[in-house]
Amino acid sequence: MSCKKLGKLGSAWWQKSRGTTPLSRYAKIQAFACGSLASGGLDSNGGKCCKNGPNSESNPSTNGVSVPPSSSSPAHRHHVVGKKRGEESIGASGRSFSSTAPKIDPKIYLWARYNEMKRLVHDLIPPGVCNLLNPSTIYANNEVNLAEVDIYGFDYDYTLALYSSALDAMIYNKARDFLIEHYKYPQDISKYDYIPNFAARGLHYDIQKGLLMKIDAFHYIQPGTVYRGLSPLSDEEVLRLYDGTHHVPLHQVSGFYGKGPKMKQFMDVFSIPEMTLLAVANDYFITNDIDYDPVHLYKDVSDAVGMVHIKGYMYKWIMQDLEKYILRGDETYAVLHRLVSNGKKLFLITNSPFSFVDKGMKYMVGKDWRDFFDVIIVQADKPHFFNDCVKPFRRLDSNGDLQWDKIKCLDKGQIYKQGNLFDFLRLTGWRGSKVFYFGDHLYSDLADLMLRHGWRTGAIVPELEMETKVVNTEQYAQSLTWLQALTGLLERMQLHRDPESKKVLQDWLKEREELRAVTKNLFNPQFGSIFRTCHNPTYFSRRLCRFSDLYMASISCLLNYDLSYTFYPRRTPLQHEAPLWMDQLCTGCMKTPFLEEMAHIR
Repeated sequence: MSCKKLGKLGSAWWQKSRGTTPLSRYAKIQAFACGSLASGGLDSNGGKCCKNGPNSESNPSTNGVSVPPSSSSPAHRHHVVGKKRGEESIGASGRSFSSTAPKIDPKIYLWARYNEMKRLVHDLIPPGVCNLLNPSTIYANNEVNLAEVDIYGFDYDYTLALYSSALDAMIYNKARDFLIEHYKYPQDISKYDYIPNFAARGLHYDIQKGLLMKIDAFHYIQPGTVYRGLSPLSDEEVLRLYDGTHHVPLHQVSGFYGKGPKMKQFMDVFSIPEMTLLAVANDYFITNDIDYDPVHLYKDVSDAVGMVHIKGYMYKWIMQDLEKYILRGDETYAVLHRLVSNGKKLFLITNSPFSFVDKGMKYMVGKDWRDFFDVIIVQADKPHFFNDCVKPFRRLDSNGDLQWDKIKCLDKGQIYKQGNLFDFLRLTGWRGSKVFYFGDHLYSDLADLMLRHGWRTGAIVPELEMETKVVNTEQYAQSLTWLQALTGLLERMQLHRDPESKKVLQDWLKEREELRAVTKNLFNPQFGSIFRTCHNPTYFSRRLCRFSDLYMASISCLLNYDLSYTFYPRRTPLQHEAPLWMDQLCTGCMKTPFLEEMAHIR
């Protein structure tokens, strides 16, 4: 939907609100003008809280913004001595007014506000306008002008090469077999097949307790997302296990690279089979009432999954059936070709071996794929490549055999192994924000480059494609909008503390929890969205915003933007700032620029 259409829609809502009652009109204004859908300063009688309305000159200090309850607010005023029974004093700018209107039952009043807000939400999200986000959009955490970028660098796995979900099942099955054959785990574990979409990226695993969970940006465990094996724990059980709190201290959550003494954060796409196998192994022992040590189980599963990679099974599967496992290779070619055609320099730094990369790149790009790159580095051992000045560069010949000559420069067309970033910077002279590196692992690929070296960084988040589809559904839009509206009602109406009102508020709280479950289950029934908990960003989101200037579903998203395009992050209002509602709607919901004009590139 264009900004012009959105402007007309906002204007229509405003005109419609002018013809409604003061109650509904002010509710609509509040919906547009503040973060909470507030009561608009109305008292329990449904009247205005001052003589001339909420924006009257007799109360200029409010300036249209709802004022927190104070000792002089209607809900806290005492009856004035000498007034008739039924009258009450209403304060506004130091003045007192009396009202002889009969009191309305607070229960009736609350449900009237509820129904009015529900009608408003229905009007806000008319059918057919939910499909606003495009999965090919690039999202900005920081302002980036591509015209200033001269050098583009890439990781390989899940960056240049995207893999099908069939690979997850293969990794899981082979690691499960290793557990049974090499670590002598019970044969019956083989009865557990891989469970697609059980786990989600960014989860934390409590090594000592054997629990998989989602943690938010403030280190709080999201209720309803803690799993022991394949079964969720109740909130009461979680509180018991964590000493009466959902908070996990910083030193336990993880270190800089996602590993801590008690917690491990799973940050890359390859970790999804490992999380599933951890859940399955725990479930087997729990279900069969067999005592076990969760710490040893974690180490065994981690080693079993590691053997799949170290022994080269994953590389062998992909190379044997490239068409089955590699997705959208033609788009990888289009990106590289476009960058080189515009005079950009390219480099590749990957942990994968040369033979594996070579076969995959020939499949996606062609036999002359190396001509696109000015520097190619394999088996780099990231993140150590970026933060340790230890391993020297070694050159590989055309057969992939190691050469022992001293590396004095990094030549185009040559293949280099290992090395370190400090020598890379010295030999290339590529420094600062003119360098842009893309990778899928926030810690191994991006963190050091942004924090230590000032490179621009782009995070590849394949899950964005699926999550965007969910956000675009009418069910999600309706559920989330009503959830926010109901939360605003709860915030404002909590001043009503009589027994009947408390019962109403409890009903609303219950409905709010049900709405949270609905929106969560639309993404993943166990853990919800990788980007949000109930209301906060996830720990994954926090790291994503910290370590990446831009993020996108795949590098093919670059095809939709001009190479002189400037990305501007959305100015989302802070909690104490008044949101510019229409500005947020227009800038936040536009489809990808150039998407139609530049479709011929793809």
